[in-house]
This record gives sequence, C-alpha cells and structure tokens, in this order.
Amino acid sequence: MGAGKNRRVLLTITCVRDDGAEWVATDLGFLLHKNPGRGQVFEQSYGVAHVLYPEADEERCTAALLLEIDPVRLVRGKNRGTTEFSLGQYVNDRPYAASSLMSVAISTVFKSALHGKCEQRPELAATALPLRIELPAVPCRGGAETVERMFAPLGWEVRATPIPLDPAFPEWGESHYVRLELSGMMRVADALSHLYVLLPVLDGSKHYWLAADEIDKLLRAGSGWLVGHPERAWITRRYLARKNSLVRTALARLAEIDDTTPESLDAIDETVTDEDDSATTESGELSGGTTVAAADDRAASEVAADAEEPAPPSLAVTRRAAVVRALHEVDARRVLDLGCGEGALLRQLLADKAFSEIVGVDVSMRALRITQRRLRLDRAPERVAKRITLRQGALTYSDAGLRGFDAAVLMEVIEHVDPPRLGALEQAVFGSAAPGSVIVTTPNGEYNALFETLPAGSFRHPDHRFEWSRAEFEAWARRVAEKYWYLVRFEPVGPQDPALGSPTQLAVFEKRGEKGAA
Repeated sequence: MGAGKNRRVLLTITCVRDDGAEWVATDLGFLLHKNPGRGQVFEQSYGVAHVLYPEADEERCTAALLLEIDPVRLVRGKNRGTTEFSLGQYVNDRPYAASSLMSVAISTVFKSALHGKCEQRPELAATALPLRIELPAVPCRGGAETVERMFAPLGWEVRATPIPLDPAFPEWGESHYVRLELSGMMRVADALSHLYVLLPVLDGSKHYWLAADEIDKLLRAGSGWLVGHPERAWITRRYLARKNSLVRTALARLAEIDDTTPESLDAIDETVTDEDDSATTESGELSGGTTVAAADDRAASEVAADAEEPAPPSLAVTRRAAVVRALHEVDARRVLDLGCGEGALLRQLLADKAFSEIVGVDVSMRALRITQRRLRLDRAPERVAKRITLRQGALTYSDAGLRGFDAAVLMEVIEHVDPPRLGALEQAVFGSAAPGSVIVTTPNGEYNALFETLPAGSFRHPDHRFEWSRAEFEAWARRVAEKYWYLVRFEPVGPQDPALGSPTQLAVFEKRGEKGAA
C-alpha cells in the first residue's frame, strides 16, 4: 500500500419508504441537508469527503459518504521527534476502514443532521425512519460479538461479518475487521450520533490528539443514549483512548446524569496512568507494549475486584431515595413520573408495594421502549405489570389522562426545558393534571463551583437550558405554588457545602387544604 495512493472509506445510509407514509424516501436529503440531485465535495484536513446518492427515488434513497484519504496529508505537520511519527502512518491499512476519520467526517459534513436540525421538515427530523447503514470495513479487535454489544442495545439489528485476512488463503483466518450492516427504526440524528461515538470506540484509537473538550463532544453526541448503555464505562474508556484523567471526569459527569446504578470511579481502567496516557499504536499496542486486548482483560479483572468493595452511593442514587422518601411523606399511592427517561426511578417505584399505580411519561418512544425492556414488563407477573403504565407525551401539553393522581415527580426535568416553555409545563402539570403533590428536583448551579473538572460557566449536561441558584429555584417554586394554590417546602439533596449548599435542590408542593399541607 504505497504512500502516494489515496485510500477510500465508504458509509451508506439507505431509507425505504413505509407503505402509506406521508414522507418519501428522498426526504432523507432534507435531513442530511444534502441535495440528492447532485454530488458535493468537502475538503478535510486528511483528504476529501464526497456526498452522493447512488439511488434516489420516492420509494428508496441511499446517501453515500465517501472519504478519499491522503496518507501524506493525514500526518502533515507532525514532528518526527514525537512518538507518533512512524513509517506506519504512511503505509498501513487503517485508512481503508471506518474509524475516527469517518467520525470526524460525520461531524463536519453532516453537522446539522447530527444535531437533529431541519428547519424545513422539523417533524421529520423527530421521526424514526426505517434506516439501513452499511460500512464495508470496520476495525474491531473484539470481533462481531463486540459490535453486537455496542449497537444492539440502541435498537439496531446488527449484522457483523468478519473479513478474512486473505480470501485466497482461508487457513490464515479472520482479520480484526468486519463488514457492518445496521437496520432499524431510528431518527437520522440518533443514527449519526451512534456512528460518531462508536466507530472510534470499536477501533480503539484516534488519529488526533485528545484534549479535555473531547469529554464534552462525547456527552453531546451521546446525549439521550450513552448514560443508559450497558457498556457505557467501556465505551467511555475507549472513546477517550484510555486517558485515565479524562475517563474519570467523563464517568463522574455521566454518574451525575445517571440512569440505573451507581458507578464507582475506582472501577475505571487504570492500566494507563496519567503520566503514560499514550493512545494505541497502529499495531494495536499501548506505548508500553501491552496489547489492547490484554489491557482490556486486565481492566476487567480490576473492575471485578473493585466491585467487591462497596462504593458510596452516587448523587443520582441519593436523589432517587430523596424523591421516594418525599412520596411516602405525602402518603402518595398513585404516582406520575413525568419525564421518566429510561426508567431509573420507575424501577424503584415498582419495587415499592406502597405505590399501587405508577405512570411513566416521556416524549421519547425510544426511551420508553428501553424502559419496557429494562423493567421486563413483557415477562412480569400480571400483578406487577398492571401497576405500571408507560405513556408517550410532551410535558408542555395538557393530558386529561394524567388527572387525579396523588403525586407527580419532575426529577431533573425542568432544566431541560427552554425558559419560554416553562409556563406551558407549569400549566400542564400544576394547572391541568393538578396532582395532590408535586416533587421537583433540579441542579443547584451554585454548587458547580465545587466540580473541579467543570469549566466555569458550564452546565453539568450539554442539554441543560439553565441551572438555577437556590434563590432562583425558590423564587420560581413560590411563584408557581401561589399561582396554582399549592404550599411548597425545600430540601437539600446530597453533601452540603456551608456556602454553596447541596448539589441537588428538591421542592415538595402540596395542594392547600389537603392532608399533609399544614
């Protein structure tokens, strides 16, 4: 493979129209912001990216992202004195495979699509479409099983076919590359975010230097799915190239977002120290000569050993416990979990027999499907399944089916709502649904100063629209309570700082004149 010859990497996304659908297959062009009627070329630091459509009609449309990688441009500007410089950067097979180069191309060529933006067809951008994604060569040393572990929990039907080292010599065995085919009902933005994060994860290496802002990239791209992924720790470690300082920060921020169970930061891969954070080499070895596979095996052993020692509960676990305690204090039996996400609180409520009826509401059907799978509702005994209902709905719209409940929970929800839309949420929850009690939790923005790894002025999660101080939260809560005839009290959640308070603030609203509203 000569240094002067460009290499090509291909990704195709195919959409086939459903019978009776109001959209047509070529609407894929609207979502990708690329006209199916003409090819487009985009200069990249490592070569050229082409977008073209091999087929485009109302019934079936395929968009192709083709990278032409110049191996000389790929390493241009690197110093021969650095450990990164080697002849292997000019002569190797990696640029033929979908790796971090493809990930970067997705983020630049399909930037608006990756962020879920489509001003012309916003309703289509929010719609799950029947998609098929094909990548002829994806590096993955763990083989087809690892690919399955990465993509299947996200709702994809996965077909990963190992590629032989040489078809002419089958006795040589299989390479560490697979042909990847993904099929499923998925939003285009979600599909691109999965590829953006997981392609370099499967590869286990990146072609560029990692800085602290790589954590924000990971959390933005993984928003809505990474926190609930069963392999989130492994994904985080691989995405951040085993740079332990970055991995610890990322997992701490994911634990703050939470999903299911607390993660001990001691359970992070420590096979690479902060002083020896080198990325993997082209041969798949760490700088010290340890293979990627061996490092991962050793990390797994350390994780298992650490798991034997109990870790202190995460803030998310403490928060859920505080919410459940508040529900018991107001003597709630029939409970709404508004913005239930992927079911972390629902599972805890379902395990408590004091709650006779539980309804989880979320705008995301994908989140509700994950919740149903995690709670194993299809296999649950009838007496358990009949206690819980999952409903799709936006919290800024009134729903008559949510009226008459003892209590509603808005746990880490309001900060995800644009401030101009808060009034609609208030009316829908406190005015229309009007439960006997409402429990609200939200981050305390003042406490952010104590998170050493959180840049000044930043929020804890990229999807947060605001993070109120204690005074701001109390002012909002008292105004809402006065308007909708509730009493309100406040509680801190988590470790308290004398000056900055607790990391989470909790408010309990109770209808005036009803039991418990003294």
